[in-house]
Amino acid sequence: MHDKKTSEKEKISPAFAARLARLRPGQTIRVMVLLRGNDPEKRTTRRQSRVERKAAIKAKRQAAEEALHDIDGILEDLGGQRLADHPDALGSIPIETTAAGIDALAASDQVTAILEDQAIHPAFK
Repeated sequence: MHDKKTSEKEKISPAFAARLARLRPGQTIRVMVLLRGNDPEKRTTRRQSRVERKAAIKAKRQAAEEALHDIDGILEDLGGQRLADHPDALGSIPIETTAAGIDALAASDQVTAILEDQAIHPAFK
């Protein structure tokens, strides 16, 4: 079993944590926050039907929506904002906040991971 500090550190990659440490106080950064959701069903090896997939996505979104109250409280206290009104089908939501806000989000039981929002560039031109 992990202690709380270990769990918080596992939610942010070491490389991203190093970049966060270099931010100026009050400087904001965009991140993708993966919200904890209740797994509505056990995973199986069989392919889900369209109806089952839609139900699973709906359940994931509802579980992520329930986490937003805690997330909004953190953002209000430490400065930041959601960049989308609702979580996506995977239960993630884009957020802009400070390094202190990211630390607080990582400490939340409602968050499973925090990823730096990075631009995607083609490998070949």
